[in-house]
Amino acid sequence: MNKKTSPPENPADPQNTDDEDPMAMFRKAVGDVKPVRNDRVADKPAPPPPRPRQFELDEKRVMHDAMYNSPGPEDNGEHLSWARSGVQKRVMRKLRNGYYAVQAELDLHGMVVNEAREAMHEFLADVSATRGSCCVRIIHGKGRKTATDAPILKPFTASFLRNHRDVLAYCSAQPAAGGTGAVYVLVRGGRE
Repeated sequence: MNKKTSPPENPADPQNTDDEDPMAMFRKAVGDVKPVRNDRVADKPAPPPPRPRQFELDEKRVMHDAMYNSPGPEDNGEHLSWARSGVQKRVMRKLRNGYYAVQAELDLHGMVVNEAREAMHEFLADVSATRGSCCVRIIHGKGRKTATDAPILKPFTASFLRNHRDVLAYCSAQPAAGGTGAVYVLVRGGRE
């Protein structure tokens, strides 16, 4: 009993329905395919920017200290002067002598304390962010036209600047630049 054996099927034949052929099984499972033109993963939307919580806490502390702290003993005289720890004496000497070019100016004349606080806060934030480290002048006046003949904005300005994180140093300006009615302020550049 001779059985006739059928001839071997051509594996390249598309009519080949042999379930044992792995390529045929793969083609059958995948079906029609379209070429992909982009091999990148789909872009995810950018996460929201981080919220600077420590910066917000620092700003609240500065505002609180500026409102409730009395001026320091070095601010009771005509001339104002203060430097953060680490600022060199040579830098302070140059600041007092008007060596640094004033790159921005804020005039507080005619403002009440709340207006001056907001104006200085916005001014210093803008200068720090846009100009980087620089010297600015804030004109606070001498306070001789107040009802009590005691300056109000001058000690407030000194207290505010001393407690602001971007202020490195300040001192009374040269006579031609406002004298004891203005201060030169060294501002550090914006920080992330």
